[in-house]
Amino acid sequence: MPATETTGTWTSTATGDGSTLGSRTRRRWRRVRWTLLVLLSLAALVAVLALLRPPTSTTPYDVENTRDDGSRALAQVLQQQGVSVVQVDRVDDAVAAAGPGTTVLVPPSPFLRPEQAELLATAAGDVVVAEAGRALLEAVSGGTIALDEQASAPEAPRPAECDAPAAVAAGPSRLAPGLLVAGDLVAGCWPVPDGRQVALATTVRDGRSVTAVADAAFLRNGDVLTDGNAALALHLLGAQERLVWLVQHPADDSALGGTSPSGPGAPGEGAGLLDLVPPWFAAVAWWALLVAAVAAVWRARRLGPLLVEDLPVVVPAAEATRGRGRLYRRARSRGHAAAALRAATADRIARRLGLPRSAGGDTVVAAVERATGRDPHDVSALLYGSPPADDVALTELACRLDTLESEVHRP
Repeated sequence: MPATETTGTWTSTATGDGSTLGSRTRRRWRRVRWTLLVLLSLAALVAVLALLRPPTSTTPYDVENTRDDGSRALAQVLQQQGVSVVQVDRVDDAVAAAGPGTTVLVPPSPFLRPEQAELLATAAGDVVVAEAGRALLEAVSGGTIALDEQASAPEAPRPAECDAPAAVAAGPSRLAPGLLVAGDLVAGCWPVPDGRQVALATTVRDGRSVTAVADAAFLRNGDVLTDGNAALALHLLGAQERLVWLVQHPADDSALGGTSPSGPGAPGEGAGLLDLVPPWFAAVAWWALLVAAVAAVWRARRLGPLLVEDLPVVVPAAEATRGRGRLYRRARSRGHAAAALRAATADRIARRLGLPRSAGGDTVVAAVERATGRDPHDVSALLYGSPPADDVALTELACRLDTLESEVHRP
């Protein structure tokens, strides 16, 4: 007999395993609420990060960077003077964008490899490098400008002592020296007192101007107004109608497929293995790990519908019953266990009293009342009551059902 019935005037809330629509909804809410909480927290975190994300770049020497280490101020002034400023993040893009009437600027680039320095040396147009490494200086100047140990910036401005137009326009400067010049065709400006090191060196190679500056302070927002830095930057970078500004990306692989003596993929000066990883890699890796952990927790507790299939062997009824009971006990499914006991008891009692399988709960209760003389409320609560609260109550229910069945005799 089914265990889900309404017994006349005695209403029973037990349906199937004793649950109702409300109880099932609450149980499902308790099961998914932590998952929803984690997802909502992640969404809130993403929203906060999106709101806190700066509207401009934070990359040093970037033309969109408004911080002290950026170059937004200089780029805007150059654009106001009619210079077309094009920023690129790959060496091959800078070489492709260069041409007649173009200046190529290479600010400090710690990720630059020797192969890429050789590629930059082939760029058409004037070249300006700031705080360049040895490989880049050797490539663009043909060995006439070398890198020496950079000295600290002087406390007081010193005169240029050269005839380079940009240096003459800038006047006294406190740019740190660190360059060595070789040959009469190279002009050295702002030398140290002993005359060995200079802060700026300029020469002409293959019909184009090559200028190296040991100190990149004249490019930064925080130092561009110091002494004659602004005049120097405008004269060096505004001499041509077009300026190609290279801010190299750490993952730039330009010119690494060739047969350079250094070998493809050779790290550049100051670049380590972790420096070659894109800056967004760490954030994506942590996000993927978090998503995988949430998915694992979510899927690990998810159970699909039960499947019914024939057993491959014959299992004794007593063993199957004990196995089913252990499963109920392990899952703490007292409601399902109580519903199975009540349904089996009601079915046997109905057959013993000659009731059809279609008989409702009120019919079964009335027949049991006539056969045993028990109170109908007690019979209804016993056969169709609420699920037991604990194992002790489940054991007591089983004993009471067994006693009720033993009191029912055939009519």
